[in-house]
Amino acid sequence: MSEHIRIENAENILTLTLARPDKKNALTDAMYGRLADAIVAAETNPATRVIVIRGEGDMFTAGNDVGEFAGIATGAVTGERHVTRFLDALARSTRPLVAAVQGRAVGIGTTMLLHCDFVVLAEDALLSTPFVNLALVPEAASSLLMPMRIGYARAFEMFALGEPVDAKTALQFGIANRVVPLDRLHAEAATVARRLARQPAGALAATKRLMRHAETLTAQIAAESACFAERLKTAEAREAFLAFAEKRPPDFTKFAS
Repeated sequence: MSEHIRIENAENILTLTLARPDKKNALTDAMYGRLADAIVAAETNPATRVIVIRGEGDMFTAGNDVGEFAGIATGAVTGERHVTRFLDALARSTRPLVAAVQGRAVGIGTTMLLHCDFVVLAEDALLSTPFVNLALVPEAASSLLMPMRIGYARAFEMFALGEPVDAKTALQFGIANRVVPLDRLHAEAATVARRLARQPAGALAATKRLMRHAETLTAQIAAESACFAERLKTAEAREAFLAFAEKRPPDFTKFAS
């Protein structure tokens, strides 16, 4: 629903807030669509010079809504999903993207940070990418970006084991720019955003284009999305989501590789 994404414009800054705290800001297809529309629209709005992404409540986001995932895995949910539009919008955005992250950032909650140009973490932030735990594969071009950012060994561990990385470690890895006390998180992100908004927008956009090749990223997103969709149809994925629903550990040993 549209109210689950709060959109605010002020001081040439577009702030997108994940506002579904009762569901740990888990992202639905409708929320992805709203985010995608806002980021794409910013490209043609000269009044928008910076985009801030943040979450309401005590958690940035629990990632994709598991109920929707389960529906796809069982065939109950079909058709094109807005998540690809959102990821493409992130990859192609010429506006500086600032993220403010508190609490848990699960799955896409972490991988979207790889597309952000400035990431501020609260001291309580925990980043995790438990795709393999759900019998899935990484997305958001993270299979390319994460090893480039933190090295293959660390990236493989994050993906294969899905264990959370705390804020201090994320800063050391280079996933984040700053770690601040929780009560300063949004003020710090706003300060950074205002400073970026005063910079020459053309120079910032040109710098982003030189540093990030959008076509390479969107090609990787497409490859991951195809594999992700296939994985959702597997017996392993069905077992993962059934185990989640039944609140038990999944048993993957009965499936061949």
